Formats: sequence, C-alpha cells, structure tokens
Amino acid sequence: MDDQIDARLAEMEVKLAFQDELLDALNATVARQQKDMELLQQQIRLLYQQFRQAQPDDATSGLSLRDELPPHY
Repeated sequence: MDDQIDARLAEMEVKLAFQDELLDALNATVARQQKDMELLQQQIRLLYQQFRQAQPDDATSGLSLRDELPPHY
C-alpha cells in the first residue's frame, strides 16, 4: 500500500514540476507579447502623427484628394 501511495505522490510531484515550468514559460510569453503590443501601439501613434502632419489643410488647399485628377489625364 505504501508503494502505491509513494508512486502516486511521485507522479503528482512530477506533474506539478511540469506545470510550474509551463506556467513560467506562459508568463514569459505574455510579458514578451505585452512589450511587443506596447511597441506596436507606440509605432502606430507615431505613424498617425506623421500621417496627420503630411495631410494638407482642407481650408488652404481648396481641393480634396477626390477632386484631383489622376496623372494620366
């Protein structure tokens, strides 16, 4: 009976060790993804600012992009 209990206890300890390793790996992945998302959000903000700065003011240009003719006309 003690051998069965010892075997089950050892099996549970092994499973727990694997779960701890998996949890650490998942935590590291989530942390890396969070940093990646923050970097991407920062890049999107920068691109948006550059886009806004590159846009002509509608009041000063007089024409919108729809009003301009394509270069082949």
